[in-house]
Amino acid sequence: MTEPSVSPRQEEAAAPTPVNMTALFAEAAGKSGLLWIDVPGDRAWPAWHAWEADTVFVVSGPGEQSLPWLPDEVVLILRSRDTGGRLLAVRASVRTIAPGDDLWETATEALKASRLNAVGDVVTRWGQECTVRALTPFGAPVQAPGDYPDTSGAAPVPPSEATTTGWRPWHLGGRPRRRRGTRFPDEPGAAG
Repeated sequence: MTEPSVSPRQEEAAAPTPVNMTALFAEAAGKSGLLWIDVPGDRAWPAWHAWEADTVFVVSGPGEQSLPWLPDEVVLILRSRDTGGRLLAVRASVRTIAPGDDLWETATEALKASRLNAVGDVVTRWGQECTVRALTPFGAPVQAPGDYPDTSGAAPVPPSEATTTGWRPWHLGGRPRRRRGTRFPDEPGAAG
């Protein structure tokens, strides 16, 4: 018996189409307002951001999100807006932007436009009290669709001074004062 022959056109149609990682990152960063910054030796930090000119801009400081000191290179993790699952992880270079820098206007305008609850002159406050950073992705992705590890990816709980004094279950309408159907001798209508 002979095997059926496959034409070059059928082979081409059967081969998976390669994913354009730059376009995938740009689409995910543009549609999502949250990404994770994986700091080497620390943990992944959630950060709201603005995507403009092929760069991710973040702001941190008083009245803004908390971010640790960032080294010259970090890994950015983007999640799917539809499923919430990990979509892509890429390396990015980190640059701090100060007022008067060539990217200051671009960064602050993009951040201000994505900041829904901005009060007052936030750009002046960011220049005086906060840190604005530009995270520029480069190189091949660290993780891409179809290239995910089998582990859960769970991180240890960060240290905190918060404690729980004891287990207290929540009851709809509060805790009942007495059991239903049981009457006490001092209640009206009790037989006695």
